[in-house]
Amino acid sequence: MVKKTYTASDIEILKGIEPVQKRPGMYTDTSNPNHLLQEVIDNCVDESIAGFCNSIDVQINNDGSYTVSDDGRGMPVDIHPEYKKTGVEVIMTNLHSGAKFSNKNYKYSGGLHGVGVSVVSALSESLIINIERSGDTNLYQITFSNGLVKNKLNAIGKSSINSHGTSITFKPNNEYFDSQDIEITRLHKLIEAKSILKPGLEITIDDSKYNTGKKVYCHSGSLDKFLKSKLNLSNLLPEKPLLIELENDSFEVAATVCWHNNFENIIQDSYVNLIPTSDGGTHVNSLKSAVADSIRDFMISHKITPKNLKIIPDDIWKNTSYLMSIKLSDPQFVGQTKNKLQSTSIASKLSSQLKDRLELWLNNHSESAEGICSLAIQNAQERLTNSKNKTTKNTTKNSIMPSRLSDCSSKDININELFLVEGDSAGGSAKQARDRKFQAILPLRGKILNTWEVSSSKILESREVQDITTAIGVRPGDSDLSSLRYGKICILADADSDGLHIATLLIALFVKHFPDLVLNDHIYVALPPLYRLDYKNSTLYAISDDHMNELLNKHKIKSDNNNLAITRFKGLGEMNPSQLRDTTLSPISRKLLLLSLDDKSKDLKKLNMMLSKKTAADRKLWLEKKGNLAQTS
Repeated sequence: MVKKTYTASDIEILKGIEPVQKRPGMYTDTSNPNHLLQEVIDNCVDESIAGFCNSIDVQINNDGSYTVSDDGRGMPVDIHPEYKKTGVEVIMTNLHSGAKFSNKNYKYSGGLHGVGVSVVSALSESLIINIERSGDTNLYQITFSNGLVKNKLNAIGKSSINSHGTSITFKPNNEYFDSQDIEITRLHKLIEAKSILKPGLEITIDDSKYNTGKKVYCHSGSLDKFLKSKLNLSNLLPEKPLLIELENDSFEVAATVCWHNNFENIIQDSYVNLIPTSDGGTHVNSLKSAVADSIRDFMISHKITPKNLKIIPDDIWKNTSYLMSIKLSDPQFVGQTKNKLQSTSIASKLSSQLKDRLELWLNNHSESAEGICSLAIQNAQERLTNSKNKTTKNTTKNSIMPSRLSDCSSKDININELFLVEGDSAGGSAKQARDRKFQAILPLRGKILNTWEVSSSKILESREVQDITTAIGVRPGDSDLSSLRYGKICILADADSDGLHIATLLIALFVKHFPDLVLNDHIYVALPPLYRLDYKNSTLYAISDDHMNELLNKHKIKSDNNNLAITRFKGLGEMNPSQLRDTTLSPISRKLLLLSLDDKSKDLKKLNMMLSKKTAADRKLWLEKKGNLAQTS
């Protein structure tokens, strides 16, 4: 049961704040300050979910600062019993501190990680908090600068004894962000969604900087009505989107789904505790599984499916729009930006209960159900008709790219670049470092299959190879490059031995199964630095031990010089986005190696010796005689 009191004794501390400023990309989206503003708003929304806040005001000020105010309980101003600081200071200066790790103060909360507002404090050049507490006639204020307390909590004036709430004004430090401007349209969309998901909550945006004026969001309708109004289409199936609402000890769910033929207006949004999960996760996967299984079961039981036609989930989901909101007391997210839910413990129960409701709805609305089945059948037949001659790019007008691909906006193959990046950590930094106009990022899940002795048709059973094939627009073994989507396909792996192994496997994939890409100079290997050398006021990067020694000799720097600091990068994830951009992604300063076969017969023979299972003895002999020629790190 949620306590009505909220005091400093409810705050639990797990660790300090310093890592945020060192690697901000691990804790927030550093492309712009949108995510900082969202974190502050989310705290206010958590107060509303708990039943203590009815209105939130968001002010976008001309000087680049933002003010977010609510009429909640007010942040704690009493002294924490263990840490001997005020509750508000504990929250703002420590990661993993807050009252949301248990359900004493918040049954449902988007701030479980406890890093939200402390990240805002760490990455803001100034932050001012004004607090009013019910039953207390003082108006309190505390100020921060770059995560440190500037002025301790003090009473700066008087307040009504019945007044309560928190007002936070912060100005992001531009040093940590690619752009100081927020995406105002994205903010309005976020606020509108939160007001829909929390009926009765009034949220006001007053924009003095981007000329969008003042707008108040407050809704009392249900999700299905909101989805229908946003789609604004006359041919929805069903006419009124179906609505499923579940509530039990584990979660509360509201989901609405409909089908239509307008692919320009697809809406597929999901939320956890009113936090948008743009990458979906457990809840979305459970919904998709439940919908696909229940519709296929309906088709089988009603003998609707044509003979020898297999319906796959994509056939069912191709025409789907949905909104889904789930509330959990202990949500687990992938990373600190909370874009993807990873609470696998609820998956089976959630999918099962959603399927039960969907099956009941389908059987009670047979006309709409048969219409949905007809759409799925039509999609399956189109898929099969096009399967023989399609490439990854032109499978259909609405071909779906891999979910992990962060694509570029340009369609010009002459400038477009795709970076195949090792792992999610490096992929996250690369996404922030890239130029979104012409650079796309596809993170890979570790080491891919050794495809040297695997047929071109067989390798497509690998999910990684499927994603690469779909992204580049060329099928294995295909000499037709008319559907190629990127002029440069760049292999980007760590500069250590594991990274070189991954790069070798990717080189093998392209040489063996995409030879025309190699012959036409489309495959490159990026050379990220292994070392960073800081000497006095200059910074140098070296891609190997030999390169580092060359730089030291060139600049006449002795390795034992006290002014010299050498940092060895353990991997791409160790570099912040600006370092990765300057050293590896920027066309002006990066190093790329073109993959080419100068002596095709000789090069293929050497690759075969290195990669074939049948040449283990030759490989061992080569390593014994020439292993010292290989680069090792």
